[in-house]
Amino acid sequence: MHVISRKKLKGAATRHRDLEGPLDAWFRIAKKASWRNPADVRRTFSNADAVGKWMIFNIKGNQYRLIVEINYVFGRIYIRYVLTHAEYDRKGWKQ
Repeated sequence: MHVISRKKLKGAATRHRDLEGPLDAWFRIAKKASWRNPADVRRTFSNADAVGKWMIFNIKGNQYRLIVEINYVFGRIYIRYVLTHAEYDRKGWKQ
């Protein structure tokens, strides 16, 4: 999969230093994946959830949420948000 853009992951890791390792691990797994549907994603990340057009990943023991949009046809993952659990619960990201 082609992850667009790693810059957002690095920015989140700069704001939250404890995220650098977990986000890097997620990135390395995702870029080697060949997901064709949400079920494929869940085989790799069992805690991932599909919410509308988004795929939500729990990061660092559910302390953070990584929200992406996946184009399965073209093999692209679009990073949309990296949020704390509290920020995610406010649901402003759905707008």
